[in-house]
Amino acid sequence: MKSVMKLDQGYDQMSLEHIDEPQAYDDKVKIKVAYTGICGSDIHTFKGEYKNPTTPVTLGHEFSGVVVEIGKDVKHIKVGDRVTSETTFTTCGECEYCLSKDYNLCSNRKGIGTQVNGSMSEYVVSREESVHVLSDKISLLSAALTEPLACCVHAALEKTTVTKDDKVLIFGPGPIGLLLLQVVKAQGAFAIMSGITKDAQRLELAKSLGADVIVDSLQENLEEVVLQHTNGYGVDKVFECSGAVPALNQGLPLVKKKGTFVQVGLFANKTNPIDQESIIQREITYIGSRSQKPSSWKIALKLLEENKIATDKMVTKTVSLDEWRQGFEAAMSGEEIKVMIQS
Repeated sequence: MKSVMKLDQGYDQMSLEHIDEPQAYDDKVKIKVAYTGICGSDIHTFKGEYKNPTTPVTLGHEFSGVVVEIGKDVKHIKVGDRVTSETTFTTCGECEYCLSKDYNLCSNRKGIGTQVNGSMSEYVVSREESVHVLSDKISLLSAALTEPLACCVHAALEKTTVTKDDKVLIFGPGPIGLLLLQVVKAQGAFAIMSGITKDAQRLELAKSLGADVIVDSLQENLEEVVLQHTNGYGVDKVFECSGAVPALNQGLPLVKKKGTFVQVGLFANKTNPIDQESIIQREITYIGSRSQKPSSWKIALKLLEENKIATDKMVTKTVSLDEWRQGFEAAMSGEEIKVMIQS
């Protein structure tokens, strides 16, 4: 079968390979892939900025498809089910994080598309526990956005709780920022989306997705805008989705005293200069949000089922497996919002 693989460490080192088709076994489910999203982490992997523990490996972890085979221990999933899947393939099952189903924090976790072969392929295998059967109201294309949406749910509704009374500032109108915006708006909160000049089209999309205020922070005074809309106090919560250090430090003093700052975006460097003075003097709660966990998926799928997420506006380009490189180039150009590979 065709498979988009990272063959070795370093820049690119990727190609479309022909590998053996996987088989279902034990509690494993074999899925004919319909769509796979190209994620920011896939781009980092392409550029050699992530050192995958395992190469060669098939990339892809945001996907949907149809079950074509089940292992002998599978109890609830059936051949023909339309599904999506969490990215967790194995965990230790014994640490305190596994026991509380915080699989994203298990030190021995192996993930689909990183340590084991992923979904940029014709078929992918997942464990039954990770597989979710789709409601008839969720299309296969929309379902391929469940994983990034679950990451946003984890940040906005599990690491903190956004309510209708909150005023929220979001940095970075990329796919994660735009999905997080929709999660925030689904709670009825007031949302300010901040980007830079090159994000003009994405900021306009944010407006159409419900952002109450959009700000080009290179052309406008973000502090003035925030204070104007918060009676001079600052926002209740900031979600930093850009992974840009200037956004981090611009956002910290704009949080209301005793407010919350959630770090969602990943930085290029492990250590960065940070405005600790704002954290201390304003008594800010600074929270890291890593990926997603099983409970995040249930909420994400409910949001999709209730049509609270405008997936039609999120997916702006679709390519075939053979055209995977064009898809990656489009995603890296920044001109598309979400690029999908159709298997």
